Amino acid sequence: MADAVIVVALVLVAVTATAAVAVRDPVRQALVLAVLGVVLAVLFTVLQAPDVALSQLAVGSALTPLLLLLAVHKVKRRGRKEGRHR
Repeated sequence: MADAVIVVALVLVAVTATAAVAVRDPVRQALVLAVLGVVLAVLFTVLQAPDVALSQLAVGSALTPLLLLLAVHKVKRRGRKEGRHR
């Protein structure tokens, strides 16, 4: 039974990681990356590593996507400002 749960978690990780690579829009990539972080946290919990799972939740599903979204927002805003001056 435990092996089946691990296999399901690994398949979910593979599917969400593939989706993160396949998505072209940076905003959607950040959101899929957040989902990938949650799925990885579930995998780490199944593998009985709760401390790693908590770290993954904090960094992989919250902080990293937030930083990516802020960077995309800033680049888009800067691009609009430069477009006005030309």
